[in-house]
Amino acid sequence: MRTGKTAQFSVKPPAMHERLLSAVGVAMVSLLAWIYLIHLATEMSDMPAMAVTTVPRAWSGVEAALMFIMWQVMMIAMMLPSATMMIMTFATVNRRRRDRGQHHVGTLVFATGYGIAWGGFSIAATAAQWGLEQLALLPSMSLALPSSLGGGLLIAAGIYQFMPFKHACLRHCRSPLDFIINRWRDGPDGALTMGIEHGLYCLGCCWVLMVLLFVFGVMNLLWIAALTVLVLVEKAAPGGPMIGRIGGIVMIVGGIAMAGLAGEI
Repeated sequence: MRTGKTAQFSVKPPAMHERLLSAVGVAMVSLLAWIYLIHLATEMSDMPAMAVTTVPRAWSGVEAALMFIMWQVMMIAMMLPSATMMIMTFATVNRRRRDRGQHHVGTLVFATGYGIAWGGFSIAATAAQWGLEQLALLPSMSLALPSSLGGGLLIAAGIYQFMPFKHACLRHCRSPLDFIINRWRDGPDGALTMGIEHGLYCLGCCWVLMVLLFVFGVMNLLWIAALTVLVLVEKAAPGGPMIGRIGGIVMIVGGIAMAGLAGEI
């Protein structure tokens, strides 16, 4: 019996160790992403007004790549904290499979799949930014849409907070163990696929909130932080879906006020 108890408890410390390592890794990557964003926002705010172009112009390949990197780092900074529980759950299950002699892969493979899913969004956001700049709808100084368009987008985002598709995706994001049990695939390809699939659920839940960066300013750190907190609360806090709906009401009211104010000017 004593041997059985020892074996029973011997599984738990490695699992906790794996969860801790995963949490620390997520925290470090998120911190580095935020440091980069703060540095980039500071550089943009220090840029002389004369250096900011007001006439639409073509982007070079390097500029397009840098814009994609900016969006991808921004998505990591905003979305990775809310994926912590999912990554920790994958790490725990994976470690226990390894302890039982079953096939296992590194947690980084799963996290990479998650990043790939949001990389697709970053490509779309980069293309949208380029298109809006070419239409002279996104000033390069503020990187924010005019109030009339921004208000409409804010209203649309508020309505999306109540859509069934949004909450179907949110349920998957809020149930890490259920996702792991029902979506498990063996091998590196399986882990990568799982990460991409979870990232797509997360994308379906939160993409409209990320688009709101065009309303408040793509590099507005205050709003980046506010949206990060909203996403984290929706996905992890008790009553998160209800809080998200309350946020949707605030968005609709704010969007109406923004559009109305623009109409009076």
